[in-house]
Amino acid sequence: MPSSADVARLAGVSRKTVSRVFNEEPYVSAEVRRRVMDAADTLGYRLNQTARALASGRTRTVGVVTLGTPGYGPATLLVSIERAVRDTGYALHVVSTMDGDPAGIASAVTSLLEQGVDGIVISEPVDEGKAAIRVDVPVLFLGAPPAFAAARTLTTSTGSELLARAATDHLLDLGHATVHHVAGPRRWYAARDRIEGWRAALEERRRIVPPVVAGDWSAASGHAAGRELARDDDVTAVFAAGDEMAIGVIRALLEAGRRVPEDVSVVGLDDMPVAAYVTPPLTTVRQPFDAAAREGLKLLVHAIENPGADLPAATDPPVELVVRASTAPPPSRAKSPSQGEISWHTA
Repeated sequence: MPSSADVARLAGVSRKTVSRVFNEEPYVSAEVRRRVMDAADTLGYRLNQTARALASGRTRTVGVVTLGTPGYGPATLLVSIERAVRDTGYALHVVSTMDGDPAGIASAVTSLLEQGVDGIVISEPVDEGKAAIRVDVPVLFLGAPPAFAAARTLTTSTGSELLARAATDHLLDLGHATVHHVAGPRRWYAARDRIEGWRAALEERRRIVPPVVAGDWSAASGHAAGRELARDDDVTAVFAAGDEMAIGVIRALLEAGRRVPEDVSVVGLDDMPVAAYVTPPLTTVRQPFDAAAREGLKLLVHAIENPGADLPAATDPPVELVVRASTAPPPSRAKSPSQGEISWHTA
């Protein structure tokens, strides 16, 4: 196997310079960095991570604790975290937990610490209570409040409250008097945040806040909620906390003879790939998985590599409303073509 000395010889630099390049140290010119990397590629040189860890005291690995579920949100966020970690040059270790296991987070974190990770990401969407552990590496809580003590605790938002406000505001802007909400399970932080965003949007505009209808993220729970809402003729707008529930709501409304969007408008949240292909295509708010993961990993890596430095200010993730054909003004606001106007809807 080629060594750093071989790379130095081919690039015409010292071994110390090769070390500086691979450890991403400053004060190396772009030209020298390019020559070293070209030489490494030519020789097939790969940095000895074990030696690097011994020299720096860091393994350049990040651990992730995530809920073991095929659900769209947690699974897609994990993929975004994997991409963000890879872009930082760190390696990744993932440990999954099970819903309903109060000791799951503590056990997962202990496993990651035994692997020598430099930092940990908690992408655990369910409230399992406080864990009785203390961690001596920086910990990023992504979309959740801190669940245990750490050497340095970081929190970043996935924007659930802002996304819910955008969905609710869209329906109010169309002229609906109020918006009904089909929520996710209350143990999920995102479900709570979306309730708060929906309620805040209604209260800010002095609208009636209807009772929350409980769901569990599934299309079946959305269908059950939709059947309940379809019995109330005053319901003209529904915001479901997830796309699968929104699809179930639409099915139930149509079965009850309520047209979407002519009678009732429906908005989801996620922008799952299937959302554009249901009937009618679903208006939804896109989750900024990649942006939230990049922002969080930027903070975590900064904390790992600069233990005593202040953290850069976190920014809110972007909000992107995707308007399709499941929303329109309420029946009293949509005039028929015979009145000289075309019924309003977004394709």
